[in-house]
Amino acid sequence: MEIHESAEDYLETILVLTEKIGNVRSVDISNEMGFKKSSVSVAMKNLRSTGHIVVDENGYIKLTPTGKEVADMIYERHKFFSSWLISLGVNKETALEDACRIEHVISKESFSAMKEFLNSKNN
Repeated sequence: MEIHESAEDYLETILVLTEKIGNVRSVDISNEMGFKKSSVSVAMKNLRSTGHIVVDENGYIKLTPTGKEVADMIYERHKFFSSWLISLGVNKETALEDACRIEHVISKESFSAMKEFLNSKNN
């Protein structure tokens, strides 16, 4: 199933917030991403319907195995590209913005080849 860039961003944010604060609610996502609570609610409804998240009786949002797989993939790419761009001399703000764009469009094959190539150069 193809997942949209905005959904990937939400899943990545849920992953990062879970690691940072533990239990995550819609308001935490809203604050982190700078989106209106109503927009986040719609996105959470969509992610629930696609099976990427579950929401418990206390309103805490958890990634399903499918959601975690997507979030892990996007977050790995984000960390990889942002650190690589910074190491090339790109200022941090630009590197983070560019990494956010690149992480969504690069194929698995190209990303794997880049990681392998850079790892072989560093060893």
